[in-house]
Amino acid sequence: MKNIIFSDHSLIQCEERGVTKEEVIHAINEGSKEQAKMNRWMYKMNFQFNSYWGGKFYAIKQVAPVVKENDDIIVVTVYSFFF
Repeated sequence: MKNIIFSDHSLIQCEERGVTKEEVIHAINEGSKEQAKMNRWMYKMNFQFNSYWGGKFYAIKQVAPVVKENDDIIVVTVYSFFF
């Protein structure tokens, strides 16, 4: 299994977008994988949320890290979507 390394930018995005490192790791290990721009990959995974974000209630949080893969997996950025 490859090491998962978080860039400084991705850690900032996790905090700003309400995502934990554990969720990102789980999405990479268990989520769906699709090609992204610039020879990168995006993983997606839905998590039960059932809480408030930005003053609104959401049942699901989707975590979508974008990574560059070589000998390691480097998390470049992280997106989150609530629905």
